[in-house]
Amino acid sequence: MHIDLNCDVGESFGRYRLGHDEAVMEFATSISVACGFHAGDAGTMRRTVAAAVARGVAIGAHPGYPDLQGFGRREMKLSAEEIGDVVIYQVGALNAFVGAAGGRLQHVKLHGALYNTAARSEPVAEAAVAAVARLPGRLIIVGPPGSQLAAAAARHGLPFAAEVFADRTYAPDGQLTPRDTAGAFIADAEQAARRMVQLLREGTVEATDGSRLALRADTICLHGDAPNALAFARGLAQALEGAGVKRQALGATINQA
Repeated sequence: MHIDLNCDVGESFGRYRLGHDEAVMEFATSISVACGFHAGDAGTMRRTVAAAVARGVAIGAHPGYPDLQGFGRREMKLSAEEIGDVVIYQVGALNAFVGAAGGRLQHVKLHGALYNTAARSEPVAEAAVAAVARLPGRLIIVGPPGSQLAAAAARHGLPFAAEVFADRTYAPDGQLTPRDTAGAFIADAEQAARRMVQLLREGTVEATDGSRLALRADTICLHGDAPNALAFARGLAQALEGAGVKRQALGATINQA
């Protein structure tokens, strides 16, 4: 049994530092790097990519809405062309840093409101994935299982990785519990690890109403900006190892043939 452990990183900006990027990379097998529109800047992108290449961690782009003030968590009404443009712009910028560091871009994972909107909206998912499909390298699309992103990836012949969250709870319909709802986050690293091991063994996770929710899981996400990100990463890695689950980057597990 194997799983990818991914972390959202590179979200510092200018003088402001956010997250525990390099420490978390000791446990992650893939990272998704902010590309400057919701967070991050050129120097942060360069340093984050260099750290990942030095550690052998697979790299993905984490493009979001052009909304630094809102950290990309506010939905924006963009046309299909605009969505495609902001995705290509951000992925292209990160890919340049990856190439300069001697690495290779593995995947694209949308950020925040763009991720959530594309998961449920066919037009938004289509615009974003169609843009990625025009880029070289046949990149993996990362998104929620059973989402519009999964359907769009299939239409465009791109590999898809179903993502689950270790530090978030799920509603009975399979959606993440909204951030502003009580119980949306799991603060206990051991509890989060137990939930993920059960999901990998049985294919189900407990929803907020106590029911069992079936989810496909190709990659588990940890948020690098969380105060307890390092404890979560360490605890989850140890729990996976104890359960006989090998951590392996998406490029080695997702069929790209």
